[in-house]
Amino acid sequence: MLSLYLPGDGVLHRMPPGPKILTLLALVLGVSLLPAAWWAACAAAAMCVIAYAVAGLGDGAVGMRQFGRQVFAIRWIAGLTIVGQLIFLGPEPAVANTARVCAAIIIAALLVLTTRVTTLLDTLERALRPLEFVRLDPQRAALLLTVTITTVPVLAGLARQVREAQRARGSSGGLRTFAVPFLVMALKHADELGDALAARGVG
Repeated sequence: MLSLYLPGDGVLHRMPPGPKILTLLALVLGVSLLPAAWWAACAAAAMCVIAYAVAGLGDGAVGMRQFGRQVFAIRWIAGLTIVGQLIFLGPEPAVANTARVCAAIIIAALLVLTTRVTTLLDTLERALRPLEFVRLDPQRAALLLTVTITTVPVLAGLARQVREAQRARGSSGGLRTFAVPFLVMALKHADELGDALAARGVG
C-alpha cells in the first residue's frame, strides 16, 4: 500500500501511535471549533506552522518545506472552498472557514507523514476492539478509517509526483498531460490497496 511516511526521529516519530492520534485529533478539533473571524484564520495558520516546526520532520527547513508541500497539495480545495464561501457568506467568514478546513487537513497529514500505515492500522484495530460487543468488526472498521485518513494525502502525493516528472521532462503541464498519468497512478494505487485488503481477508 502506498504511504507518504517520512522516516525520522522527531517528536511525532518518537511518540506512541495512540497518544499521537489523540494529540493530532485534539489539534484538528481545536482548529475546527475556531470562530469565523479574521483572528481565527491567523490562529489556524499559526497552529499549522507550529505543529510542523515541533514535529521534527527532518526536512532541513524546520518542517516548513513539507508544510509548503501540503499547502500546495490542497490549493484546489482552498480555492473552491473560499469561492463558495465568498458568494454566500462574505470575506471574513470565507477566509476564516477556508483557513480552518485547510488547517485541519494539513495537521491531519502529520499522522500519515510520521506513522507507518501498518502501525496506524494495528493501533486503530486495537482501539476499536472493545466495540466488538455491538457487532462492530474492528479489523474492517480500522481499515476503513485508515483508508479514509490516508486517501487525501496519498492522492496529493501522486499529483506532486506527476508535476515533478513533467517539470523534469520540460513539459508544459497542461490538464490533459497531467490527468492521464495521474489517473494511471491513482488506479495503480487502488489496485495495491485492493491487494492489501484482500491480504487481510477483506473481500
